[in-house]
Amino acid sequence: MRAAADTRFLANEALALFSRLQTVRSFTLSTPMVLAAAVSAPAQAAINAHLAKVAFDLRRKLKSFIQWVNSPESQHLPAEKAQARFVLLKLRFNNLLDQVDIFSDVLNQRGEHGTGIWLAGLDVLADDALRLAGARYDAPPLICFLERGHGAAIRRARTRLPGGDENPVGVIQIPRERMVGSGIASSLIHEVGHQGSELLNLTTTIRAEIDRQVTAGGPNVLSWQLLSRWLNEILSDFWALGHLGIAATYGLMSVVSLPSYFVFRIGTDGPHPFPWIRVRISIALGEALYPHPQWRALARQWSGLYPTEGLPEAKQDLIEQLVNTLPDFARLVLNHRSPSLHRQRLADVFPVAERQPAQLRELYGEWQGRPSLCDESPPSLVFAVIGQARADGQITVGEEYRVLTRLLTRWALNRARTYGAELLPPAPRPKAQAGLDSASPHSLISRTHEPQTKH
Repeated sequence: MRAAADTRFLANEALALFSRLQTVRSFTLSTPMVLAAAVSAPAQAAINAHLAKVAFDLRRKLKSFIQWVNSPESQHLPAEKAQARFVLLKLRFNNLLDQVDIFSDVLNQRGEHGTGIWLAGLDVLADDALRLAGARYDAPPLICFLERGHGAAIRRARTRLPGGDENPVGVIQIPRERMVGSGIASSLIHEVGHQGSELLNLTTTIRAEIDRQVTAGGPNVLSWQLLSRWLNEILSDFWALGHLGIAATYGLMSVVSLPSYFVFRIGTDGPHPFPWIRVRISIALGEALYPHPQWRALARQWSGLYPTEGLPEAKQDLIEQLVNTLPDFARLVLNHRSPSLHRQRLADVFPVAERQPAQLRELYGEWQGRPSLCDESPPSLVFAVIGQARADGQITVGEEYRVLTRLLTRWALNRARTYGAELLPPAPRPKAQAGLDSASPHSLISRTHEPQTKH
């Protein structure tokens, strides 16, 4: 028989947890952002709906526990059994708080003057880069935030959050030091590529093709094995190339420009190609997508910055073998067809035709006389044009900054007009019946009244 003191303790602990749960509020009531800095309406709705669902479920479980712990049928169980059941609810509450913190870190930045609006503009760029005209899938909302550090990252939508719940939105982390320049698009769209490649199952289907190359044998088997191991990161770089052209590779060079020891540090068990070959892979894929002498010039530039002479002979041999394999590898990637692509070539689902160097240069010239054409263009195309102009020396760093900050603000404002319309008050609905699912207007969970227990 469990002691009455144990029952009171557990019931009061559950009531305290219930009270703290009431403080988990909808972000629409707490975020300090102006409308132009807001995340998209689908993202906002998805986040709030997700957290509300978790909170409602936890509330029901807490109420059920309080009723159970006070019931006669539970009294014969030892205190440790009841404590174990309560602890699971406490852990679930902490999972919910972890999830709140993930989204709170993102949304709180939207209150920073200037930065919040630029982030909203980057949301628009991310959304544009995920939606391919030649691919059919249900694209999730994407939201961006800044973080210190050198690299970008993504918490993909439909992966697991703390506690095992499915993430309703893709959360993209961008290095703060890259704001604002054309290089930011390379990092951002690389992370979008992780989401897109997963939606299309590209890593699995392309790796199957590479495995056939390995099975066939030949002098470059090790190269194919390494490219297979690095494929997930390579495909994300390819996604950036498919939208940005040479701007993607220049952005990548900026990220991986490190001391030589790290650039040539070959780890064969990780998901990332070592930096030197990663840039050469990007160049090989770029040259296959957009044939032009600029890629060979860029390869010479990279080799001049990081010459391979003087490296150990075994390392030089492996690098040479990889470089020799890259043209065949690039053809395999570009020509890949799979059910998720509806048997189209992978290269054909990207806007490659309009992002050839000649087209980008022509657009840049037209935009000088008619800036409105730039304003009306897709964000990824704008970054491709500006990036090509930067590579050609046609635009200064200062001009690039002014153009991109203006456009990020414009994209945020354009989306805010749509978002604002969606925020209009909804039509009146019938009053909800009292019960577990009737929602308090100020909380993600229902009611402000606690369930009662005996003391």
